[in-house]
Amino acid sequence: MNQLLCFTAALCLILFNICVAGLVGVNYGMLGNNLPLPSEVIALLKSREITRVRLFDPNHDALQALEGSGIDVILGTLNQDLQNLGSDLSFARSWVQDNVIPYSEAVMFRCISAGNEAIPSDFAVHVLPAMRNLKAALVEANLGEIPVSTTVSTAVLGNSYPPSHGEFSNEASTIMKPIIEFLAATKSPFLVNVYPYFAYINDQQDISLDYAMFNCSEVVVKDGQLGYMNLFDAIIDAVYSALEKAGGDSIVIVVSESGWPSKENGDIATIANAQMYNNKLIAHVNGASGTPKRPGRSIETYVFAIFNENLKPPGTEQQFGLFYPNMTEVYHVEFTH
Repeated sequence: MNQLLCFTAALCLILFNICVAGLVGVNYGMLGNNLPLPSEVIALLKSREITRVRLFDPNHDALQALEGSGIDVILGTLNQDLQNLGSDLSFARSWVQDNVIPYSEAVMFRCISAGNEAIPSDFAVHVLPAMRNLKAALVEANLGEIPVSTTVSTAVLGNSYPPSHGEFSNEASTIMKPIIEFLAATKSPFLVNVYPYFAYINDQQDISLDYAMFNCSEVVVKDGQLGYMNLFDAIIDAVYSALEKAGGDSIVIVVSESGWPSKENGDIATIANAQMYNNKLIAHVNGASGTPKRPGRSIETYVFAIFNENLKPPGTEQQFGLFYPNMTEVYHVEFTH
């Protein structure tokens, strides 16, 4: 009997590792007045064997196009809806009724994210109540297996260097601690936007371009017994350190955004650099190396973004796309490493 239990546990671990391999998706932003129809976009994703997508809000045309596609979805709520979601359970029920239930049989919802980078901001106090009400509404609809989380930027960190010193800022910690307790209790992931690009351009004196772009073959940052050859891992492990300090040892990080712009910042934001970063990112997270703090597993990651979006603020914000709005490649990225 013990041998059978051991075999079953080993088989489950093997199946889990198979399931978590290759967890690379894309962010589907829609801040453009020249973008293709959602049905065309989903067809494009399928043609490229992209099996995960993140939506920032419940666009029904996109959700309909995703039905039966085999593409898993992280579905976000608008930040401006957080207050109503958190203060009014009936509003959360209606949100789930309108945006999740009609699609739940034909769309695999990976997670619901209550807001995007709402902490720190005026929306921050509404995030946890919104998460609780969304979870309650999902449970009532017999969809309680869908995790509920929120998406943060690294602005929630007060310290990130070295990674073992990672901790939430004083401003964010009072908001984050009960959120972390919720995530741990519901076995939900923590969605974090991880951008070595922004860290690099804001501190070029201390961060090298090679370290930001996965181009180092030797340890750059030594942190106790752990060594870091790229900034991406260092950022993630700084967040893991912050989670551990706040009692969230069991929580898994999902990288909800990462990318590199291809224009509008001299010789830093170039097509060649963006292509190199995203291809190396995908190869890295698809592997089983994990991070130094959490080794041995692939890292579910969503590349930002499908398209260059012309209604975003001018500059690099408009230049993160893998594709132009006419669906031709800005540069080639291989999703099936």
